[in-house]
Amino acid sequence: MKLTKQKRILCIDLGDKRIGTAISDEFGLTAQPHEVFERKNASFVFSIILDIIDSFQIGEIIVGMPFNMNGSIGPQAQKALAFIEKLKHKVQIPINQWDERLSSCAAEKTLIEANIKRRKRKKIIDKMAAQYILQGYLDHKNIPLEANMDWDN
Repeated sequence: MKLTKQKRILCIDLGDKRIGTAISDEFGLTAQPHEVFERKNASFVFSIILDIIDSFQIGEIIVGMPFNMNGSIGPQAQKALAFIEKLKHKVQIPINQWDERLSSCAAEKTLIEANIKRRKRKKIIDKMAAQYILQGYLDHKNIPLEANMDWDN
């Protein structure tokens, strides 16, 4: 398999108070946590996102979708959909959704296992959750076609 450089992917994990971000490597294989910022107002949020897009040559955005555990769209997912619609008017790159259920729980568990103190966890949990969301998306996107084929038929 030959690796080729591509534009990076930005993942956004929306919260009511904070927004976590993660960015892929230039080969689209790994996700790295990027930053967490307060969700002050729309113009502040969009200015940070646009700055990240410019600084890292982002070619795609993934927004974590907080579906209910049964897969339905609840109030938080409605907020995410509204955010995506507003973002579509600000950028000219593809914006996709990815299921974020349990990403914060997984990030929290990892940080606890690493003996990160509660105060520090609170500051980085959102970008770690964004990393989990983005890595799940990248792993799914990079599954070879042969892995999806039924060889018994």
